[in-house]
Amino acid sequence: MPRYFIELAYNGSNYHGWQIQPGTPTVQEELNRALSILLREDINVVGAGRTDTGVHASFYVAHFDTADPLTGLEQIVYKLNRITGKAIAIYDIYIVESGMHARFSALSRTYKYYIDKQKDPFTCDYAWKVYPLPDIGKMNEACRILFEYTDFTSFSKLHTDVKTNDCILYEAYWEDTGKQLVFTIKANRFLRNMVRAVVGTLLEIGQGKMNTTELRQIIESKNRCNAGTSVPGNALFLYNIEYPENIRDLKNKS
Repeated sequence: MPRYFIELAYNGSNYHGWQIQPGTPTVQEELNRALSILLREDINVVGAGRTDTGVHASFYVAHFDTADPLTGLEQIVYKLNRITGKAIAIYDIYIVESGMHARFSALSRTYKYYIDKQKDPFTCDYAWKVYPLPDIGKMNEACRILFEYTDFTSFSKLHTDVKTNDCILYEAYWEDTGKQLVFTIKANRFLRNMVRAVVGTLLEIGQGKMNTTELRQIIESKNRCNAGTSVPGNALFLYNIEYPENIRDLKNKS
């Protein structure tokens, strides 16, 4: 069966995350519905990972298999965008090797979290407002400590079914863009709720409620109850997913 990667973005405001859940709208469910209608066969997309309720993706990847090879992929993208509505945008669909997997072939994921420095009617739905504003220097000092560890159990949702809580961090830093404080974190994988818990903990350090010594103690305790409160999901974006460079080889040959 031919396998295809589909690249998309979505506004998660009205969805209960990516993964299908009975009785609630999810991005995966909507994408399955749209593809099945258009291709006239039952399609089940497999995503690069979960996003929580209300979390957005400015770039997301999933894969799906079809009974026969697809033709006119650009037209399929156009028609899909008419079916899915405003909250989901399809960017590209391309054929890949049958062994490629949206989740397991991914090399890294990057998330961004947005903090408004002042009230802004144009960003308030996609950023969080905190008071007092945190010290970005203290938060970046804390970010450097994160690289000393790989086990992030203390920032993971309890009672998950993962085999390991180890993650390899590649980037973690805050920047001041003028109107916003933006947190960027990149790793090979993330635990459920991890980014929101990390951000909540870093904000407490930035506001002087916690110090870097306590951060080390929190991580080493491997106890979620010791870390900061999870921040709201509406300000969190899955920003990028990286794959091996040869991922598009079949597309380029076709």
